[in-house]
Amino acid sequence: MSTIQTTVSGVIAKVHVQPGAHVAVGDVIVTVESMKMEIPVEAEDAGVIDQMLVVEGQQVSEDQAVATWV
Repeated sequence: MSTIQTTVSGVIAKVHVQPGAHVAVGDVIVTVESMKMEIPVEAEDAGVIDQMLVVEGQQVSEDQAVATWV
């Protein structure tokens, strides 16, 4: 099992996938709002989302895990 992590700190503006979703490289997992910009967090590998670790409106820090996948 691996994790998908944020690249910046901010607030989760949108969760794009749910557990069980099949994702391909480049699919957007969540969008983080930081300094009035929206930054997509994308899947770096293909897989299946096992668990979402964040919800919309949640504050996150840089390199925080947002999802696990297998």
